[in-house]
Amino acid sequence: MTSQRLRIAMFSGNYNYVRDGANQALNRLVGYLLRKDVDVRVYSATTDTPAFPPTGDLVSVRSIPLPLGRAEYRLALGVTPATKRDLAAFKPDIVHVAAPDYLGHRAVSWARKRGIPVLSSMHTRFETYPRYYGLAFMEPIVEALLRRFYRRCDAVVAPSESMAQVMREQRMSYDIGIWARGIDTSIFNPQRRDMGWRRDLGIADDEPVIGFLGRLVMEKGLDVFSDAIDALRAKGVRHKVLVIGEGPARDWFESRLQNAVFVGFRSGADLGQAVASMDMLFNPSVTETFGNVTLETMACAIPVVAARATGSENLVADGITGRLVTPGSISGFADALATYGTDTELRLRHGAAGAEASSAYDWDKVNNAVLETYQRLVRQKSGSARV
Repeated sequence: MTSQRLRIAMFSGNYNYVRDGANQALNRLVGYLLRKDVDVRVYSATTDTPAFPPTGDLVSVRSIPLPLGRAEYRLALGVTPATKRDLAAFKPDIVHVAAPDYLGHRAVSWARKRGIPVLSSMHTRFETYPRYYGLAFMEPIVEALLRRFYRRCDAVVAPSESMAQVMREQRMSYDIGIWARGIDTSIFNPQRRDMGWRRDLGIADDEPVIGFLGRLVMEKGLDVFSDAIDALRAKGVRHKVLVIGEGPARDWFESRLQNAVFVGFRSGADLGQAVASMDMLFNPSVTETFGNVTLETMACAIPVVAARATGSENLVADGITGRLVTPGSISGFADALATYGTDTELRLRHGAAGAEASSAYDWDKVNNAVLETYQRLVRQKSGSARV
């Protein structure tokens, strides 16, 4: 099968109405597929105020605000008759589901009923979320629901080998491949560092800057970050915290880090400038499946202190490009931050090693792996239909 024959129906819980790493990757994938003359049609909940324009054809599906205090997200109401008519007219060769939500489940059912292969891309460790909201007892239930979803798909692509291994251990699927992430070096590179910008924020040139980059939600480990900064302060190590991002937990985070500099959401060249102007990134999250922010920071020649968890442990070489610390270890994180805060030469050496390592991540290469998976699944389905 040639790529020109492929027609892909993609289902996403959030394609462009709130910006995050998952939908940034999906939009890049769609852009690559369109350049390869693949027909793609995306089905997702939408809003009147999207975070960015969608790549490709986007079909809005019925949705409602997500309850439980997260109304910035939408809950799609499944594959409605109107969506089914649109799908029938499009006649996809394969269905790609990007979230194990109600829309994703119904899309899988629609495809299976018609003998159309399904590929799922895994983006988020949803089974870890309950612990951040006092509902840790629900994690086995969520894991079981995820297992049911992924086992109904013909194959799954995970963003890192460590995440793929976790999924194998959880018995999520018997066909798990890798769809990594790439890096845009025109945005993320050491030349973006701007000491004048730091000074305008009240940061001294010799003041080590500890950066946080990401959406400000509790599941990003904001509590661990804050506690580790408290422990670092108790050590008497000079530093300044720089927070890049927005989210519903911003007020809480600001109250915990009263001396930090919050610069809000950044994108494009402004984001590259902010990242390159750090001295180290602190990423305590254990919910990452790849760690886009880790790779972006490495490309700027900045060392990373991260939790030894899925995603980060495939990107950060401990003691070479950064430090990997036992998840939740406040003293371990504080010690690693203190080392970088007091040893400039080590910080620069590890940052340079990270920039070199990040050069291996090319968007076209990683997206081509998904295209090849589409083609394989269609061939397999076509072959089994002839038997």
